[in-house]
Amino acid sequence: MTVNQLEQLRQVTTVVADTGDFESMKAYQPQDATTNPSLILQAAAKPEYRHLLDQAITDAKAGGAGGEILLGTAMDRILVLFGLEILKIVPGRVSTEVDARLSFDVAGTLAKARQLIAAYEKEDQPRERILIKIASTWEGIKAAEVLEKEGIRCNLTLLFSHAQAVACAEAGVRLISPFVGRILDWHKAATGRDFSAEEDPGVLSVRRIYNYYKKHGYSTEVMGASFRNKGEILALAGCDLLTISPALLGELQASGEPAPARLSASDAAASNEPKITLDEKSFRYALNEDAMATEKTAQGIRGFAADIVKLETLFRGMIG
Repeated sequence: MTVNQLEQLRQVTTVVADTGDFESMKAYQPQDATTNPSLILQAAAKPEYRHLLDQAITDAKAGGAGGEILLGTAMDRILVLFGLEILKIVPGRVSTEVDARLSFDVAGTLAKARQLIAAYEKEDQPRERILIKIASTWEGIKAAEVLEKEGIRCNLTLLFSHAQAVACAEAGVRLISPFVGRILDWHKAATGRDFSAEEDPGVLSVRRIYNYYKKHGYSTEVMGASFRNKGEILALAGCDLLTISPALLGELQASGEPAPARLSASDAAASNEPKITLDEKSFRYALNEDAMATEKTAQGIRGFAADIVKLETLFRGMIG
């Protein structure tokens, strides 16, 4: 009996669903699931999720607040309600994102993360099953360092550079999400050429991060994200985790071709990755020197923030 590529991948990598759609999660049975404001906005527009929006507003109003406080409470509540539904489906963890507009605000990120964890714990969900998603800015990484010491696990997202990955590892972050496809997008636009999986800049970036972490004994998990094609995924088989869209999960499930591991801790230990130490100044300079990472991080923050505003607009219309 031929084992499809998705099942082969599961043998060497933890598969995570990159979607806010519950039915897709049920269909592909991932270990974990991750969402972001864009995915929740897409799901919120579908009639089958309308009851969650209504419930978020009802729950927010129960607190007696009005105006912008009511709106903010409803926004936080919808994130948690989606997360709670996802936790009924997946056996592992769900990632819930802090407002991208707090990406340069350490205190604001800390307050929001603690608030989200408290909301999950109020629903009898242990913090071990929640990953708080935070943008990989210097401020985001510093906030995550504090949260990790409090037992609040973090997923550092919008990660495009080795400097960001190194700083996350030094901060003791639980998991990072390097955005493979968005790195590829930038290089395709900059060069006007296509890249095979073996020369894909996003794939090469994640392989380097994985090797660096394993060689130097960091416990931070590497979760490749934002894939543009199946080839990128297969080129990273063996990575700690890979978060994959339903369309690409379907492609993997439909193929019986071999999907061997391409990354391993033993190979990483033999790699030539020198140890790097970064303080705030060297981090900011390294990021500034990387045009792709600087542009894609900023673009990602703007994009997530824009979708948060759209979701707020949707709620304002419903609240009346």
